[in-house]
Amino acid sequence: MNPSSERRTPIRPGVLVARAVFPDVVARLVEHVDVETNDNDEIWPQPELIRRLQGKAGVFVTGGEKIDAALLAACPGLRAVCSMAVGYNNIDVPACTAAGVLVSNAPDVLTETTADFGFALMMATARRISESERFLRSGQWRHWGVDMFAGSDVHGATLGVLGMGRIGQAIARRGVLGFGMKAIYHNRSRLPEAVEHGLGARHVGKEELLREADHVVIVVPYSAASHHLVGAAELALMKPTATLTNIARGGIVDDAALARALQERRIAAAGLDVFEGEPVVHPDLLSLPNVVLTPHIASSSLPTRRAMANLAVDNLLAALRIGQQAGRPPTALNPEVLG
Repeated sequence: MNPSSERRTPIRPGVLVARAVFPDVVARLVEHVDVETNDNDEIWPQPELIRRLQGKAGVFVTGGEKIDAALLAACPGLRAVCSMAVGYNNIDVPACTAAGVLVSNAPDVLTETTADFGFALMMATARRISESERFLRSGQWRHWGVDMFAGSDVHGATLGVLGMGRIGQAIARRGVLGFGMKAIYHNRSRLPEAVEHGLGARHVGKEELLREADHVVIVVPYSAASHHLVGAAELALMKPTATLTNIARGGIVDDAALARALQERRIAAAGLDVFEGEPVVHPDLLSLPNVVLTPHIASSSLPTRRAMANLAVDNLLAALRIGQQAGRPPTALNPEVLG
């Protein structure tokens, strides 16, 4: 017998890519692992996700797939959960750690792009850009008026940043350096004095921020502690001329309370990229003229989305100890599971 006939092809680990992503990014995985993709970009219910994960060693997820203890128990072969999102409230990290499953996210690569979008959304909200465009497109523009769609200034105004991580700091820099804004912020922990000085930002309590800010931008991570961080009581503290922009996560703002505040003009306007229960949006928000709505796209530039997806692949290959990436995943959330 020819000895070569007894050689066996090494078994390649299986990986599930849970949402449709760039073909060239998938091709990087295909070089090393057996890949199942979701080319139709379906939103799989949990039982279907569990079914497709049978026999898989790794999964590439976005910010929507729920990875919890029940799924981990049903998928004992799973070794790595790698997300292309920066937020990971959809992943039970302690449960993954207990099961010996590596978890990673994609911080840093989307900071500047998200800050660009957050600032743009704030400006569109303050200057009533979406409202005036709808007016023009519907054929209602007949003549110019001195107070036509008069909004609020951004330059020289007070910017209030709730959450002063990487993205919050990037937004503050844009406001202070680019628009001469006065920046105040509230965070779970105060920044070092040198960082505050470099940003030109002042730390204040949450209530003081809400009272003083002309434009409030929310960039805190979602958790049980931050659920409805801004609700009816907090909105009541804001100036009637103020705007609220949320690019963090749905559920941090009480959308029903916000809709009431906007209806009653207790605040001037809101810009929202995230929603409770998305992709479902509170119907009152959809009908209001003084709110700018976008479909969770703050990080959506092509270079950034590619960088996010490629970082998830880097983490997957490293966690599965494959190819040149083999080793410690670059942005692991629980690297202790690797020993």
